[in-house]
Amino acid sequence: MYYNFSDALRHNARRKPNHPALIQGEREISYSQLDLWVNSLASGLQRAGVKPGMIVANSLGDTLAHVAVMLAIMRVGGVLVALDTRWTVEEMRRVASHFGAQYTVIEEGAEQVPGTACLHVSQIDLGGTPDAYEIDPDGPMLMSLSSGTTGRPKGPMLTHRQFTMRSLLHWVSIGFNEHDRTMIATPMYFGGGRGFTLSYLMIGGTVVLYPPPYKPEELVAAVNAQRITSIFLVPTLLRRLLNLPAGKTPMLPGLRILLSGGSLLHGAERIAAMERLSPNFMNLYSSTEGGGVSLLRPEHPLDKAGSVGLPVFMNEVEVVDATGQRVAPGTIGHIRQRAPWIPKGFYNDPVASAEAFRDGWYYPGDLGALDAAGFLSIAGRSKDMVIRGGVNIYPPEIEAVLCEHPAITDAAVVGRPHPELGEELVAFFVAHQSVTTEELAAHCRKSLAPYKIPAAFHGVDELPKNNSGKVAKNVLTERVASEVRG
Repeated sequence: MYYNFSDALRHNARRKPNHPALIQGEREISYSQLDLWVNSLASGLQRAGVKPGMIVANSLGDTLAHVAVMLAIMRVGGVLVALDTRWTVEEMRRVASHFGAQYTVIEEGAEQVPGTACLHVSQIDLGGTPDAYEIDPDGPMLMSLSSGTTGRPKGPMLTHRQFTMRSLLHWVSIGFNEHDRTMIATPMYFGGGRGFTLSYLMIGGTVVLYPPPYKPEELVAAVNAQRITSIFLVPTLLRRLLNLPAGKTPMLPGLRILLSGGSLLHGAERIAAMERLSPNFMNLYSSTEGGGVSLLRPEHPLDKAGSVGLPVFMNEVEVVDATGQRVAPGTIGHIRQRAPWIPKGFYNDPVASAEAFRDGWYYPGDLGALDAAGFLSIAGRSKDMVIRGGVNIYPPEIEAVLCEHPAITDAAVVGRPHPELGEELVAFFVAHQSVTTEELAAHCRKSLAPYKIPAAFHGVDELPKNNSGKVAKNVLTERVASEVRG
């Protein structure tokens, strides 16, 4: 087993030197070429002063160089922190400072990140072979940052062994293999884009970079033209594809794996994806900090479409009450997981660590239920639960009902203060055709108890979302709270 990902690259460069490792546009790089490039970059990083254990930030765009620098940092024993090029310099400074980054690799012409020694990628002194050193499989490899940069940065430090174990579940449970041509259609900063790229490079597959922006129809054409066999799409992208005109056959017939994750999908969307996009659709429930939790596969029954499937390989899942005791099947409680890739806690944040990492378990902050067959369903974030008149209400249930209306393409439900009830529900929706709030209320009354009907409906052009495609409900909550305050 190769615990350092750069060692895996060396191995693949020897056994399949001419096999394409990376493709972007007209440029194709074989495994032997990538290994030489990474070796040269690693030598340059060493000459610039990077030593094993140092934290190095990567602030490159969604390019081949981003991948090569990422691997070069690992090859010299550095610890990777990814910075999104779309952030302001202050956001980058805050994250780099919190995690103690000593160096930042930046694009030519980009602003310097204060507090770090910045290395322009085009000016790294290339050539030579980096000094050899012993790899500790339990040594640090990267910081796995949570989505967004508002407030205090948060993320655990993952080791080489832990990241390898995360990749192992990709190979076993999802079915990645070395013969795949996978397309990375999300930003490289995003955990899925970075993680799946590394997972495929470790086993010798081909990674095709196709970063946004692009139109949905352009993505479909690219997948089919480039003979892509696997792709990961966040639900936002998936919904955009589902909004394209339907054909008589699935849009992506060559896919062996169509994977989605990052935020909640509704049961009807899973069925539509299998019918209109690819019958090989899978839904992965995971978190940046805790890795994979469960997977809903194509062969799972249609009556499980509203779930997130069964626990992935090597992962133990429980639903517990506030005291940590397991609840009965079908009962909503706090989800927790235990797996060999779970880190010990958040880096430099003991308070948040004590809340999320307890007694060997990781608590992702989600509420859910396990049925008698072991299928996991998500009831929403614990912090997003609305308590109306003393009754717990889980917004995803209402959002799923709203999305069943033919005019609605996306929906989010939050709570707002109420003088008597404590909280009441407010729905935000995106519609592709005209619909009145009276029609939506009537639609909800067909499927929901009276106390679950939103008190107000707001049509918006789009819902605020973070980099991973999750709805930023804090933005919506602040909006309705400010309206109450007047």
